[in-house]
Amino acid sequence: MTQVQELQNRMSLVEQKIADACKRAGRRPEDVQIIAVTKYVSVDTTRQAVAAGMRNLGENRWQDAAAKWSAISGENDAGADAGPIWHFIGSLQTNKVKEVVGRFTYIHSLDRLSLAEAIHKRALQLDIVVPCFIQVNVSGEQSKHGLAPQQLREFVQSIMPYSGIKPIGLMTMAPLDADDEQTRAVFRGLRVLRDELTQLSSDYADIQHLSMGMSGDFEMAIEEGATWVRLGTILVGKEEG
Repeated sequence: MTQVQELQNRMSLVEQKIADACKRAGRRPEDVQIIAVTKYVSVDTTRQAVAAGMRNLGENRWQDAAAKWSAISGENDAGADAGPIWHFIGSLQTNKVKEVVGRFTYIHSLDRLSLAEAIHKRALQLDIVVPCFIQVNVSGEQSKHGLAPQQLREFVQSIMPYSGIKPIGLMTMAPLDADDEQTRAVFRGLRVLRDELTQLSSDYADIQHLSMGMSGDFEMAIEEGATWVRLGTILVGKEEG
């Protein structure tokens, strides 16, 4: 079996799990998008994942993603519009915005005004609009990035003047050591925050998506409303070194 075939088999298994979770929740599988998180695999494996049909690729750090982006999308190509669709899913430092914006179509970790300003400024330079997910620390863990839930509404209002940013959804992560009840509560909490925003005002109507769920908990996230799941180990594996 070739690596592409193995990856296609992994994708089929994941798609079945997604379909089953959607059935339990009364949702449509086509409403859930998969991000193949390639941060723990090589350039070659990332290329094979694209060949296997994985359209959306997720990376946490520009330092680790640069070689993959250059090899697959190419420095001389049309940036984020060439080849796969790149998602920046890790904490983004403002001094890395210049490298990320224009190469990564989506940013899943908008969590502070200084970052919003930097993304907006770079987007205007490139004449683009960057779809962003606002990261919310629903669990309240000190080690996690993201806004406190009570800060969300004010933050959304503060970034609305930035025409280079289009907030399209919310993102969160459940604690790694949480039990199922705690994990589900985090995902449900993000959905409630999204619903409260959109019910509050038509200004927030575009904030519809929920980026939540990873290899160990994505089925639960889907049951609670996830529209984007970020899958690494279960989908593309993890390589040493």
